[in-house]
Amino acid sequence: MQLPLNALRAFEMSARHLSFTRAAVALNVSQTAVSQHVKNLEERLGVVLFRRLPRGLALTDEGAAMLPVLTDAFERIATMLEQCKNKHSREVLSVGAVGTFATGWLLPRLRAFQSRHPFVDFRLFTNNNNVDLAGEGLDYAIRFGNGAWHGTHAEPLLDAPLSPMCAPEVAARLTAASDLAREALLRSYRADEWTLWFEAAGVPCPVVHGAVFDSSLALAQAAAQGAGVALLPARLFQRELRRAELVQPFDLSIVCGSYWLTRLHSRSETPAMLAFKNWLHDATHA
Repeated sequence: MQLPLNALRAFEMSARHLSFTRAAVALNVSQTAVSQHVKNLEERLGVVLFRRLPRGLALTDEGAAMLPVLTDAFERIATMLEQCKNKHSREVLSVGAVGTFATGWLLPRLRAFQSRHPFVDFRLFTNNNNVDLAGEGLDYAIRFGNGAWHGTHAEPLLDAPLSPMCAPEVAARLTAASDLAREALLRSYRADEWTLWFEAAGVPCPVVHGAVFDSSLALAQAAAQGAGVALLPARLFQRELRRAELVQPFDLSIVCGSYWLTRLHSRSETPAMLAFKNWLHDATHA
């Protein structure tokens, strides 16, 4: 049986208030319209839903049986419509980030961004600095380097000087930069980092024979487990330093690049992108 939705709503609201007049106010229609809807519904169902009293209404057994079913149905419809509205108003933002920046800086602060901008449906994809913005469908990519990537607009975010870091038991053997010659010097894919650090220290660079890693996160884990000494951005490993999982035996740091927020020149910035960019700049310069 197909029943008019307006009539069902008129009955449900009248049953809540036990009054056609108050139901009409709630539905923003006339009292006559509500009364007529209910009368038509009773005629189609072949039952009486209300007993009309001098000072209001009383539900019949049939009306009392219908009320909770209709109330639940209308509440479900309202919930579904609200979810559709919220989903429609949210905007997806896809961001690629170097794993070190993602875990060492972004993730501890991500809740603050989401609280401030709940309309952004944030999606994070980590990488080891190799990223294809167009191919991966990314709005932004956070990369480490000098800011020069073809076809890409880049804005500086965060300096990340590199300094030697290692496990406490390894640091106990180090009193001068020259002592590093006796240790395994773990390497990233940027081959000149140790050479630059020893130049800054004024010490000849020894033969670098440590393992090579394509991720600073893996590099840090190896160093924390005593596999050798790694050049790492201490600013992004503050948690490990606080826990003494890693220590910084020397104060000397070198700058080999910075973290940059990048996007394709052809990509117009959406409200979600602008919200994220402005929040990043505020947070990294706080």
